[in-house]
This record gives sequence, C-alpha cells and structure tokens, in this order.
Amino acid sequence: MEYESCVEVRSSVAPGVVLRVRKVSFAQRTELIRKVSELAQKIECFKAGSSVAEQLEAQRLEREIASAYLEWGLVGVEGLKIDGKSATPSSLVEYGPEELVEEALKAITSQLGLREEERKN
Repeated sequence: MEYESCVEVRSSVAPGVVLRVRKVSFAQRTELIRKVSELAQKIECFKAGSSVAEQLEAQRLEREIASAYLEWGLVGVEGLKIDGKSATPSSLVEYGPEELVEEALKAITSQLGLREEERKN
C-alpha cells in the first residue's frame, strides 16, 4: 500500500494555484485538539458576554484557531507569486489574498472533517 500524507487542491478562486494540504492522522488530530481546545473554551465565554470588547475578543480567538489550522495543514502553495517571490504557506497567510487563505482553510477543515460551525468553535 502506498499512502500520501497530503492532497493537492486546485484553487477555484485563483486559477492555476495548487494548495498542498496535509491529511490528518490520529496523532495529529490529538495534537490539534490539544492546541485549540483551550481557545475554544475561551471563545464560548467571550461569546456569552454582551460587550463589544468581549465579542471582538471572541473573534480574535477564532482567528487564532484558524491560524493554528493553517499552520498545521497548509504544506505548500504552487502557482502563486507574492511581490515577485514564489508563495510559501506563511507568505500566503501573511500577505496573500484573503479569499485564497479562506479557501485553504476550508480545504484543511474538510480534511479534518469539521463543519463551518465546528471550525469556529
């Protein structure tokens, strides 16, 4: 048996761009749960609050979880240059088009088997 630990996802928002996304393993899922569970608990507390500051903090923490998923799951980017240089996963997240980053996040969460509402929690 031959097993590939990543899948290639052709972008629908940026034609010609291919994202390499990690497939989840048992150990990696456990590690991700460990990384995001504390943040998810904090999000629930802040979302229960009524102040603007609490709601903004919940949104910030949701972005931290998304960043953890991207850091873990986005292995490579092909067919994209940012400021004249070939894109890397980190340069895509930091400087690339937001809609392509969102597409990468969706590809990662689909590998994790997460629905949109689970990804935010």
